[in-house]
Parts: sequence; C-alpha cells; structure tokens
Amino acid sequence: MEKYQEVELSLITKYRRDIWRPFVTAVVQYQLIDEGDAVAVCISGGKDSMIMAKCMQELERHGPRRFRAEYVVMDPGYNPENRQLILDNAKLLNIPVKLFETPIFSIVDSVDGNPCYLCARMRRGYLYKYAQSLGCNKIALGHHFDDAIETTLLSMMYAGEIRAMMPKLRSTSHPGMELIRPMYHVREHDIVRFAQRHSLRFLQCACRFTENIAKGDQPGRSKRQEVKQLLARLREQDTLIDRNIFHSMQNVNLEKVIAWRDKSGIHHFLDDY
Repeated sequence: MEKYQEVELSLITKYRRDIWRPFVTAVVQYQLIDEGDAVAVCISGGKDSMIMAKCMQELERHGPRRFRAEYVVMDPGYNPENRQLILDNAKLLNIPVKLFETPIFSIVDSVDGNPCYLCARMRRGYLYKYAQSLGCNKIALGHHFDDAIETTLLSMMYAGEIRAMMPKLRSTSHPGMELIRPMYHVREHDIVRFAQRHSLRFLQCACRFTENIAKGDQPGRSKRQEVKQLLARLREQDTLIDRNIFHSMQNVNLEKVIAWRDKSGIHHFLDDY
C-alpha cells in the first residue's frame, strides 16, 4: 500500500471520530461548500493545512455535493529546504499542488516589531487573487478548533474586544470570494497524533521572524504562544475549559453586555434600559 493510501484509509477509519467526522460536521453546520463551488485549498506546508487537503480530497471524491478543489501552495519566500519539504510532502500524500511565488517575506522583513499581522493580510490578498485566476470562488484555510479559542482570548486580552474567528467570511476586497475554515471543529492534538502515527514531518511556521527568534537574533515570543501556554495551565484545572470558551462565542447573552457594535453602529445597554 502506498503512503498516501495508508493515510487516506486511516483518515476515514481510525481517525474517523477525531478528524473526519468533525471536519464534515463543520462543512455541514456552517454550510461551507455549495454545489458547483470551486475551492482553492491553501496549503502552507504545516500539519493543519496538509491534513485539511487530504480531507478535502476525500470530500471531493465521495461527498454529497459536487465541487472542484484546487490545491494551492503560496511561496512567500521560503528557504529552499522548506520549499522542498512542502513539495516532497505533497508528492508523498498524492496532493496535486499548484505553487506560485510572492515577495511577502522580503517586504515584511523590514517591518519593525512583530510583522505577523501585515504578513497574514498580504498572504490572504495574494491567495484570493491567485484563487480567482483559477476560477475559484472560495479559499479554504487550515485553522482549527484551538486556533478559534486562542483567537477569542487574544482579542479579549490584547485587542480589548470580543471577536471570534469565523468559520466563513465574505471577502470585502475581492467581491464574490469567500474564506472557509473546514477544520473548525478539529482539535490540534488529534492532528498531531495523526501526523505522528504516520511519521509525517511538516513545516512549523517558516517565516523569517520566527526563524530569527529561534536563532536568538530577535527577542520575544508571539502573543499566540503566550495564550497557548495560558490555556495549557487552565486545562490542568478544568478539562472543559476549551469547550466552554468555544461555546461562549455561540451563546452570547446580549442582555448582559454593556455595549456592542454592528454595521449600523455602536449600541449601549442604556439605550433600552
């Protein structure tokens, strides 16, 4: 049996409950894929997006709705070793990737402080544009359950707002395009177990900012890393902490919120007190 066949079989058997079923649940619950969609499955080279690509392949072959998937790799300026690792993994897992290059790393490398926000926005813009060139109307990103709850805490602790990582979004800069997150219900530790079981080695974050921190050339760590460590400590006290944070964003009691905003403006509880 080829390696990719072993992985595909494992996905819908041994890991059916932990990966495949949560993946399908998110696709159905949030109506992420419609009949006739063309989806650019965006592969960064990390474990999350690679496993997402395998799930999308299975859904494309055997799912109830017909759609077309394009498997896209954007090279923002990876070093040659990291770029080759992505291509080798794609070949190993039988993922027919289309690779395109961008100058993102060289642009954000000159930004003072933490360039992650700018890098993320530029990545998304290039992905939308390339997806449109392939005739796609959606891009799929590999953000998972843990990313969603970490983003909730990041927004509260460092941005002073309550804001969720949404399972799907309409693009405001690329009309007709949507972003979807089909791994929204999949837990990171299950992705890690899957990769370890099959002896798969994926990229970590391969940006120059992260590499410089690892070398000691740049001090500090990301806020997301701090939140990950905070959650790890909280889990030692309460095993339901992840679930409660996740569900809190779907169970907002507006009668107990001081103020909120939407497209029509800012609203305050005193307006109707």
